[in-house]
Formats: sequence, structure tokens, C-alpha cells
Amino acid sequence: MKKNIHTGIYGMALVGLALFVSCSSCATNWPPTGSSSTASTPSSTAKVATGLESAVVTSVETEGSPFPVPYYPPPDKMELCGEPAPLHVQEVLERFDREFTIIVYNHAQVYLWLKRMERYFPSIEERLRALNLPDDLKYVAIAESDLLPNAASPKGAAGPWQFIPSTGSRYGLDQQGSFDQRFDFEKATDSAFRYLSDLNKLFKNWTLAIAAYNCGEKRVQDAIGTHGTPDYYQLKLPLETERYVMRILAIKAVLRNPGRYGYNLPKGMGYPQFRVDRVNLTLGRPASIQSVASAAGISFREFKRLNPTFRSDQIPAGTYEIKLPEGTGSSFQQKVDTVKSAPASVEPAPPPEPKTKLSSAAPTPVKGQSKSSSGRAYTVKKGDTLLGIAQKFKASVDKIRQLNHLKGNNITVGQTLKIP
Repeated sequence: MKKNIHTGIYGMALVGLALFVSCSSCATNWPPTGSSSTASTPSSTAKVATGLESAVVTSVETEGSPFPVPYYPPPDKMELCGEPAPLHVQEVLERFDREFTIIVYNHAQVYLWLKRMERYFPSIEERLRALNLPDDLKYVAIAESDLLPNAASPKGAAGPWQFIPSTGSRYGLDQQGSFDQRFDFEKATDSAFRYLSDLNKLFKNWTLAIAAYNCGEKRVQDAIGTHGTPDYYQLKLPLETERYVMRILAIKAVLRNPGRYGYNLPKGMGYPQFRVDRVNLTLGRPASIQSVASAAGISFREFKRLNPTFRSDQIPAGTYEIKLPEGTGSSFQQKVDTVKSAPASVEPAPPPEPKTKLSSAAPTPVKGQSKSSSGRAYTVKKGDTLLGIAQKFKASVDKIRQLNHLKGNNITVGQTLKIP
């Protein structure tokens, strides 16, 4: 009995071994997961089959399955505000290529830009045409804030154009307590274009003006003096500024022709422009934003979205132009008395500091400022720039240069300037 059992087991083992040897000699090639056994393997370099002539597919073998990685070469010619970028210089090309490569493959960010552009670019482009300024300046807003009105930096820059407090005040953006016009898209845009125009008048060059917008005119002036050239691409500036202009060029390259790089935002998928009624509101004392929003028939969040200049939960005493959804302005006016009498939801804010009003009258002389035979005189202090002094006295840079026989923009601490 036991002998028969052992004989049976031995026989089954021999049969199994024969089957194993037979199957191991089979030449069946199983297709990789997710592909057909009849699919052909693409060549290592081939044009993308989507009509994107600029894209090249490179095959990367991963576990026997080709994974196509499209390669987009950087443009070989670029200009910024009509000024050519010297991409024929290898070092300049590599700096540009770094920013271009980072942006062209940042799919989520590019699509968000394309959506926000539909909301904000029409008004920006309209202002640029009205002021006869280069259309390329619209890309500066993307580099500054990604077209986010509430953007703020740890260094104190704020709003869609990232004004620091001092420059914002210099260009007419009120910042008092919890009210900050740097976050007003329209007003900040006008101020940014005035600042960029002044910088262009100072440097006679848009590329330098944009660089100075990032790091300040004095840093650019110092670099020009140190390196003996007004060519932005040859200057040694802060790394952020060196990348800043290249980033704007790269943003322009991708967004002016997104389809070339595989981006296709379907019609209607962009963010719509705000349609608003503008209403003047005068308050004798602070009022809660919730009470104002309720009187307008909208939510707290909707009011803050349309009026990002109010940075806290209440509106300080004073007169303001507020934005409300289109069609709600007239009904709000009828309820405005209830808003004025409504108590604030938080403790009243300290009285706002007196507004600094721009006046055409000459400023009262202060320390470092005196009268001269030509009208006024000013003693240059540390940190002063020719543009800043011109703004302070509401004079043109060219007239100050002419009156003081200056050939460039360099001034020294302790120097006395005649002010026209």
C-alpha cells in the first residue's frame, strides 16, 4: 500500500517537471501593462502628433514601457518692450532658459494665469493703450503677484503690483490704519504705470526701468556706475533682480502663444471680469463690514473680495468709494442710513492719521532744505535718488539735471541741488 502511494507521488512529480520545462521554452512575449501587443515602439526622438511643431518627444524607458517627455526649446529671439534680449550670448541664453523651463512645465500655474488674465488683462491693456505705454508691461503684474490682489510679501510689499509702503505713498496710494489702497487693483495699476514711466524717463531704457522696479533705482544706478555700462544684461545685480527680467521674458514667451506649448484653456473656463456698481459711502464713525455687506444684500466674503482695500473687519470713519455687485448700488443707497447708525462689531480703531494730501504748492523748507537764488535747494541725504527727490518736489528729473549741470543720475551725500 505504502509502496503504491510513493510510486504515484513520484509519477506526478515527473509529469509536473515535464510541464514546467515545456512552458519555460515558450516564446510568448506579454505586452506591458496599458499597451497593446501590436503597438509599435516610438523612436527616441519624434515630433508630437498634436501639431505642436516646437515640441519634441523623447522616450524614456521605464520597465519596458516608453514614457514620452515633450521637450520645448526656448525661443531664439525675444524682446521686452521693444528692446531685444541678447539671447545669442550663451550666458544670457542660459539664464533665460532656466526661467523658461521652470515656467513652461509648471502646468497648474500657467493655467491659473490664463484664467486670471481673462479677468484682469482687459483693463490693464486698456490703460496701457490710453497711456501709450508698451503692452509688455502687463507681464510685470504676473511676475509680481500672479495676478492676486491680496498678495503680500514678508518684506512689506503688498497688492497686485507689490508696492512697498514708501513707494506706494509716493505714488498716491493711501495707507492709513486698516485702509490700504495698494490692494486696489485699478489704483495700484495706475500708480505702477506712473512709477514705471518715471523709471523709464530716468534710465531711457525699459529693461533697466523694470529691473529698478524690482530692486530700486539706486541699486541699478550704483551697478551702472560700478560696471561702467548701462546694459542690463551685463550688470551684476541682486540675484532676484537678475532672474526677475528673465522671468518676465519667459512669462511673455509662454502666455503670448500658450497653444505652442500644449496649453488650451477652453472657452468660458477663464475667470469673468467683475461687474460692479460704485457707491460713495461716508461714515462719521467706524462701521462693521458685516453691516455694510448686509445692507447691500451680499456676504462678508463677497464684500471683501470686491473691496480688498479694507484689511480688517470694519471700515474706518471717512468717505470711501466702495464696489458692490452690479445692480445692487441703488438699493444700497436707500439703506445707507442703517449702515451709518449700526454699531461696529469690533472695538473702534484709533483715529486715522491725517491724510497726506499732494499739493501744487512748494513744500515748507525743513532740515536739509533751504532757499536759493534759483528758488529752492536740497541737500542730498543717504538713500536719496534723483528720481525720489524729483518726486518729493514735483519736479522733473531732466530739469534738475539741467539746473545742476548733471550729466547722469549720480548724486552724492551732502551735495546741494538746486530745485526748479
